[in-house]
Amino acid sequence: MDSPDELVEILAPDIIATRVQELGKHISDDYEGRPLVIIGILKGAFIFLSDLVRSIKNDVIVDFVRLKSYGAKMESLGQVSITKDIETDIEGKDVLVVEDIVDTGYTIKFLKEILRLHNPASVSICCLIDKKERRKVDIIASYVGFDVPRGFLVGYGLDYDERYRNLPGIYHLIPGHTPRGFNPSDR
Repeated sequence: MDSPDELVEILAPDIIATRVQELGKHISDDYEGRPLVIIGILKGAFIFLSDLVRSIKNDVIVDFVRLKSYGAKMESLGQVSITKDIETDIEGKDVLVVEDIVDTGYTIKFLKEILRLHNPASVSICCLIDKKERRKVDIIASYVGFDVPRGFLVGYGLDYDERYRNLPGIYHLIPGHTPRGFNPSDR
């Protein structure tokens, strides 16, 4: 019989809520008087995006994209494809991409390159978690919720095998059994 997973709280719900409000104010100030297209990356960013857009005081349009990374086990090799594209015309508009975690940077780099083909006025990145030490490509997020150096994180939209998204805080996951390919330093 498998032992239960262990969850160690890294960020409490009240800490997350406060930081999301701060990010929303910063974004509102930076884009004051300018409409903003916010593109959430599914599935991980949906809870963060939902709270974030409610804290932004500007006029916003929300759209979603879903991307798929290919790689051995749980490690991305940098091969990314779009499985659900945006539906909003972004030509000449300011775009803010909202992501749950930026680690290697492959996914964000790929998406920024694709979005630039649509001639937006600007493309910026907002992420809940930044893991700079795992970066493989040169990507810098303009808005960062938290720098978290290590640990496999779940909760607040982040999942492991589609589980734990509904947790109100963010937790370091220690599996009760070690699945093939699981590396606790990933994501």
